Amino acid sequence: MNRAFRTVVALVATATLAAACGSDGDDATPAEESDPVTVTLVSHDSFFVTEDLLLQFTEDTGITVELLPAGDAGEALNQSILSKGNPLGDVFFGVDNTFLSRAVNAEIFSAYESPLLAEIPDELELDPTYQLLPVDFGDVCLNYDVAAYGDATPPSDLADLTDAAYEGQLVVQNPATSSPGLAFLLATIEEFGEEGDYTWRDYWSDLRANDVAVQAGWSEAYYGDFTVGGGGDRPLVVSYASSPPAEVIFADPPIDEAPTAVVEASCFRQVEFVGVLDGTEHESAARQLVDFLLSVPLQEDIPLNMFVFPANENAAIPQEFIDHTVVPTNSKALDPADIEANRERWIEEWTEIVLR
Repeated sequence: MNRAFRTVVALVATATLAAACGSDGDDATPAEESDPVTVTLVSHDSFFVTEDLLLQFTEDTGITVELLPAGDAGEALNQSILSKGNPLGDVFFGVDNTFLSRAVNAEIFSAYESPLLAEIPDELELDPTYQLLPVDFGDVCLNYDVAAYGDATPPSDLADLTDAAYEGQLVVQNPATSSPGLAFLLATIEEFGEEGDYTWRDYWSDLRANDVAVQAGWSEAYYGDFTVGGGGDRPLVVSYASSPPAEVIFADPPIDEAPTAVVEASCFRQVEFVGVLDGTEHESAARQLVDFLLSVPLQEDIPLNMFVFPANENAAIPQEFIDHTVVPTNSKALDPADIEANRERWIEEWTEIVLR
């Protein structure tokens, strides 16, 4: 999910064809059947899709797609909740499993059970109400600088990070301001728990004692403190399982091997979802756009643009991902309802332990 490797681009695909009926055409309004339709896709700032695909969608359906970036994932969702009843657009992309319950409970989406769900693994379908449908998934993981360790041993799990051997080597993101920062906090909560002789709070106290650095966001950590991304002095960073292939793809001059690697035992799985915003005046067209986002052509476009994996199991994976990406077999996860019930408390407690 290494979105900072791509520049955010707001695209507008234009067309003059009349809107065609889609998989749910029976509920299309007369205006949708006879007039050109523009649907607005609200998203976080890191959504990117190849422009030609949007143009092809417009050519096939007559539906113009306008992209509306609305900040990071949490900010975009909050704006959509505040505009309930008068939605910012027609479709929303970018809710992940750390905000899933908040989004569903806000009742800002209308249910839609897309036929494309038949091509998506059940384990990614976290919303039984079908308000939010899975589009992609990825893992937030510790990344390390391979060359920096040489003959030394990099950490193999979260517990290793408290060892004096790794003092002053780790940079993380603030979970209050960063999606990967929050995911990493959740990974530690899943690993160490809230009760017992050694909890996640004890763990973060030990990380602070071991001179962990904290940055506001991913870019500041990866391109600032990390030895690979920005020439910093810390060889350990919270990033993504897809960061190593991104290093290969964007290397100048070209390289054959990634300079970074992933600590698989540290990974937390993120799933991103799409939904039709309740109150849209173009529900039929909005549902067609959702189907498009779940279809193989768009799904195959996702990895090299947003550096996450497609949810559709029929989508081919680029060779660069096959060669350089770790897909953890046992990613850490928490129930979205538990995250929603405790997120703010966990962040406040983390702030008290680490920053004050």
